[in-house]
Amino acid sequence: MSRAISIHSEASERALSLLKQPAIVICASAVIAVCARLMIPLPFTPVPLTLANFGVLLIGLTLGSRRGFAAAALYLAWGAMGLPVFASSGPGSIAQMLGPTGGYLWAYPVIAFLAGWIAEHGNASFTRNLLGAITAEVVLFAAGLSWLAILTHSWQTAASFGLYPFLFAEVSKVMLAAAFALRLRRKFQAR
Repeated sequence: MSRAISIHSEASERALSLLKQPAIVICASAVIAVCARLMIPLPFTPVPLTLANFGVLLIGLTLGSRRGFAAAALYLAWGAMGLPVFASSGPGSIAQMLGPTGGYLWAYPVIAFLAGWIAEHGNASFTRNLLGAITAEVVLFAAGLSWLAILTHSWQTAASFGLYPFLFAEVSKVMLAAAFALRLRRKFQAR
């Protein structure tokens, strides 16, 4: 009898865990959306300064590669459906994903996966998180600048619009994401 109760209890815990995973991904996607709405439009570039990539890094580093990828992909799906999740400076929906910020947006699932993968493969530490965040940021800016270069037909213009104005802010975001994720990851690792 106690064996049957134990098996039933384990099955219930597994079912509850399976229900938690989508909830965690949905909430993480909402965190990215809130971060994206926190923005400062810059008059000299079509790319606004937002906390969206901070949110993506934080989610990837905290939840790991698979859940981070899923949360960022869900965020893009919400935006593509027309929900107001992207920075409010753009047109929203698919148009925003094809506009000046499109290269950055399309890279979000990849950078969440990459940051999470690096964080997962090694001892949990600030240095490991920082390595994951920096690597992911390099990929993010490679994608964003490549897209801007296609739109502007100039690498120099792309860097002026999409890199130089953001360097200081990006260093801060990477450092903060690496530090916060270290604390948050302990809570979500067992889930």
